Amino acid sequence: MAFLDGLKVLDLASVGPAARASRILADYGMDIIKVAPVAAHGKKQIDPVFHAYGAGRGTSKIRVDLKSEQGKALIYKLVRSVDVVIESYRPGVAARLGVGYEDLKAHNPQLVYCSTSGYGQDGPYAQWAGHDINYLALGGFLACSGRDAEGVPAIPGATVADSAGGGMHAALAIISALLNRFRNNEGAYLDVAATDGVLSLMSLYLDQYTATGVETKPNNAVLTGKYAWYGVYKTADDEAISLGAIEPHFFKNLCRLLELEQFSASQYDDAAQDDMKQAFKEKFLTRVRDEWTELLAAADTCMAPVLSVAEVVKDPHFEARKTFMTARHPEQGEFRQLAPVLAGGEREQPVYPVKPAGRTDTDEVLSAAGFGEQEIARLRSEGCVE
Repeated sequence: MAFLDGLKVLDLASVGPAARASRILADYGMDIIKVAPVAAHGKKQIDPVFHAYGAGRGTSKIRVDLKSEQGKALIYKLVRSVDVVIESYRPGVAARLGVGYEDLKAHNPQLVYCSTSGYGQDGPYAQWAGHDINYLALGGFLACSGRDAEGVPAIPGATVADSAGGGMHAALAIISALLNRFRNNEGAYLDVAATDGVLSLMSLYLDQYTATGVETKPNNAVLTGKYAWYGVYKTADDEAISLGAIEPHFFKNLCRLLELEQFSASQYDDAAQDDMKQAFKEKFLTRVRDEWTELLAAADTCMAPVLSVAEVVKDPHFEARKTFMTARHPEQGEFRQLAPVLAGGEREQPVYPVKPAGRTDTDEVLSAAGFGEQEIARLRSEGCVE
């Protein structure tokens, strides 16, 4: 459902957590206006590949020269017609450009302004450059993760900090601030740090340490591999399965079906874990992954196969839930992409026509914001919009 239909976002960012937040908000019905630099000043701006971030679904694009007074004046007028601004400049840069919170709040007092960054707008690390792996490192996530062949934390298979620590974090904060605005008629400034979001994801382990002094590490806790029944095992076809049989009745079902009932009374017996892990390892090597899935997955054992990306996109469960939709690019042709899959999103989508590379929606965006034809033509001739 388009729960947020009628609300508008002015997105001054290009990729990363801010772009993920815009994707979420667009999937819930918000209109996203993506502001990019004019070509002469856009060399540092990353232009996402055609299929990234939903291929621009629900997004209009405009190029503006924020270094010109005319460009800033345009943003000041445009911001009066939007509800949210998202930016991802290094802390302090938006204000220096004249598009910081105070600058834009003067033109829209009810504005919800969201700054996304790696480490936050203040603090000793605020000016550090970084990416997903750095935020996961600083937030304790990597230290609790599995190790690679050299014994160092393995690189996660998804951009957890950008997606959840940053993008979902920003979307949740924005929607909360909008709810407050509707109730109290006031805007808000949001300092969204991806690393803060990682800390939220790590709250179980952080709170445990601060309360008890017990530090979670790989293989010393339930969720980090201490026990045989919570882990990943290789199968006979060089694939893998996952186990998460935390509850006793699930664990007993697992032991029975694996014909390893000698371990049924030893679920949390630390002394038995090495033998249990070895027995599980040997057992799972006797059949291929899909045979284990057929035997265990639906039998209350908390088992699921480890699927590749290629397998995910054709999995019958996701097909049944209409998880993917079709898009059509004028040069690349038709391709599948993830539909709005978060709860409440409208999964049954028509074919989405992707805009050609370099295409902008400047005239439409400015016209909707109250700019006249002559004014738009003047701005174009002056080179402050494209």
